[in-house]
Amino acid sequence: MCRTGILGYGGGPSVIPLIRHDAVSRYGWLTDDEFGETLAIANALPGPIATKMAAYLGYKLKGVRGAILSVLAHILPSCIAMIALLSAVNYLSGSKTVAGMIAAVSPVIAVMLGMMAYEFAQKAYKGLGKWIGSAFLVLALVLLEVLHLHPAIVIVLYLSYGTVHYRILAGKNKKGGTA
Repeated sequence: MCRTGILGYGGGPSVIPLIRHDAVSRYGWLTDDEFGETLAIANALPGPIATKMAAYLGYKLKGVRGAILSVLAHILPSCIAMIALLSAVNYLSGSKTVAGMIAAVSPVIAVMLGMMAYEFAQKAYKGLGKWIGSAFLVLALVLLEVLHLHPAIVIVLYLSYGTVHYRILAGKNKKGGTA
């Protein structure tokens, strides 16, 4: 599990082939069918897939102690890497060179966010029309800046409206297509 914790880059699904190779092909801890069932159960349960797989394999081989050691072996490399990287960031945070790099990147990020907002506005105007799209923009600004509503609440409100709007349009298209 330590090896999968070190080599697995990109999250749980990218680690699954590594775990399968070790558990089925290399060490023969599980058959392909058992691995498939274990993967299905790990997908059904909440939490990281690879960690659940590591816990199951450790438990199957050595009981509760095996599960604990297997999970620790899987997550410790990432934890150590994060501590090392955060220490490096903390150490370099006072550097004028790093501050200059951040200052140089900030305008690029601002432009990228602006372009993304512009593209979303174009899609809103195409989907809702100029006036309704503008009204929703003003409503969002009022909710966020005047009423100080949490952005997550505004997003949920707009997603809810989008769901209703989409269902109404889908219903109209069905009626229009059958008539």
